[in-house]
Amino acid sequence: MNDLVSLGKGAFDDLKLTSPEGVDYWRARTLQSRLGYETWENFENAIERAMDAARVSGYQVENQFRATTKLVESGSGARRHVKDYFLTRYACYLIAMNGDPSKREIAAAQSYFAVQTRRQELADANAAGASEDDQRIIVREKVRESNTALKHTASSAGVTNFGFFGDAGYQGMYNASQARVKKMKGIEPNEDFLDCIGPLELTANEFRIRLTEEKLRQSKTKGQRPAEQVHGNVGKKIRQLVISEIQRPPEQLPRAESIKKIASRKKKELKSK
Repeated sequence: MNDLVSLGKGAFDDLKLTSPEGVDYWRARTLQSRLGYETWENFENAIERAMDAARVSGYQVENQFRATTKLVESGSGARRHVKDYFLTRYACYLIAMNGDPSKREIAAAQSYFAVQTRRQELADANAAGASEDDQRIIVREKVRESNTALKHTASSAGVTNFGFFGDAGYQGMYNASQARVKKMKGIEPNEDFLDCIGPLELTANEFRIRLTEEKLRQSKTKGQRPAEQVHGNVGKKIRQLVISEIQRPPEQLPRAESIKKIASRKKKELKSK
């Protein structure tokens, strides 16, 4: 595990608490310094953005961010109660996604959650007895759904040229246009790019799409060019994560068999049974 992900792991796993019912939770005041925030006021701004994200996604905010207090002692020895929160793992994830991206601790937390999400997807697929082909089909469908949500949010942000907007994300993640990356990987022009990449690369693209959609909503970005910049910046972060994890950029990952061909073959196999 690289240093960045290890730092993110320490910020969460080392601070985890467990309730008498066996439920994991975190305290916001304790998490604050681990995420690089010197003042509570700035950290609470990130918490409030995360709460807005939970609300928009249909979650009961009170179930994820439970308000509480913490008794602290001042330099004079006086004791007082200050505002605090009990946080679920999902709440911690949203705080990381809505934190200050210039902070190394926030970048580490985002990397940590990206790795954890991928591991959970693989564990779920393996528990269900899914093959790698099945996993790719499942993740590809998630990417399709995420792209639909991103297109809707981008449209609300004022994007009118979705070709330019989409390519901004690829430029950030691959340092090249999608058309150029297809040539590099040997993917035919008439083939769908996302149908022809392996599970790791597909998951990385899903994370790019989901994070861009979240950033557009939370930042309230308006306009074609600002939205492209958001997509491009997110793509660059995913690129850095991939390089740090496997020591090579995503454009160097090999192409995979087209998911459409896999689905067609599975359909024929079912008919022959």
